[in-house]
Amino acid sequence: MQGLPAGVRRFLMAACAGLLAACAAAPAPLAGAGPCGDVSGGPDVPWREVAPAVWVWLPAREAEVDERNGGHVAPTTAVIDGGEALVIDPGPSHRHGLRVRQSLRCRFGARVVGVVNTHAHAENVLGNSAFADAQARGEVRIAASGPTIGAMRRRCPDCLRSLVERAGADAMAGTRIVWPDTEVSAGSTLRVGSRTLQVLDVVLAHTEGDLLLWDAASGVLWAGGLVYGRRLPELAQGSLRGWLRALDRIEAWPVRHLIGATWSTAADGEGTPPALAATRQYLGSLHDGVWQAMNAGRLPQEAGLLPMASYAGWAGYRERQAFNVMRAWRELEPLWMDGGEAPPSGAESVAEDVGR
Repeated sequence: MQGLPAGVRRFLMAACAGLLAACAAAPAPLAGAGPCGDVSGGPDVPWREVAPAVWVWLPAREAEVDERNGGHVAPTTAVIDGGEALVIDPGPSHRHGLRVRQSLRCRFGARVVGVVNTHAHAENVLGNSAFADAQARGEVRIAASGPTIGAMRRRCPDCLRSLVERAGADAMAGTRIVWPDTEVSAGSTLRVGSRTLQVLDVVLAHTEGDLLLWDAASGVLWAGGLVYGRRLPELAQGSLRGWLRALDRIEAWPVRHLIGATWSTAADGEGTPPALAATRQYLGSLHDGVWQAMNAGRLPQEAGLLPMASYAGWAGYRERQAFNVMRAWRELEPLWMDGGEAPPSGAESVAEDVGR
């Protein structure tokens, strides 16, 4: 600059100083993610507002895991307040989690300070991978119930391999298992900005440790895999009777918005969210149908024992219906053998389905 006029030198020096200050103030780029406007792994996240400060990224359609959806079959939620974000169920992969993290920063100016795993299913927890670097620096805490942490340690290695096979290697690229570092239980609280979310309970229902998380400010209840839309509930690691009891508890709570395997809102903000009623109807009918089959002297291995044809159009019916019947039979048979009466389920009779 020595040969330039003094006024030009002053202008250039001021411009450089301003540029350096702006660079110093800019947030550090995310590991593995592009800059804002060039979102790693795809376009920006199509967030939908559930309630003030609560946003959800829903799957494109009700479906089983495949290469078309990359494993995204369950909602990912963010609670945003005061420049901070809490991510609930970060999704099935490293790439999915990076898109969440980058979108929250670029669209909302929010830094993720916490992640919650509501239950130990791969499509909900493998997105932890995208937050591993921040977790290692102590900037993000990943929370789950004790039973969920235990179930993840038992099953996640196999679940990761299974998801790679079903969703495809490209969708799962870079994904690794990242364990929760914070155990929560009933009565625990999670803070994001000025908001406090309460852990209401951890129940044996859909899985070994389904977490119920409540945000009183918005009337939103997170129920993990306890509530489905038009996708057949998965009764693999939990308890049919425990699940029905958990739904009864949820129904008694003043819930305006319910986020589980789907997002469901009560009509006019009052009453029962439709997905809760639909899930309870299916599980109650499964319960009653299996009990009636035992009374009729049927055998659990009989093909087509309990078709429940009204649910045949739900995603996952072909894959799971027969297994759900076997799983329910195994749970209910000891009670039936003791000669007890069928515990009330509240579902309509499905006697006409037995023996079809």
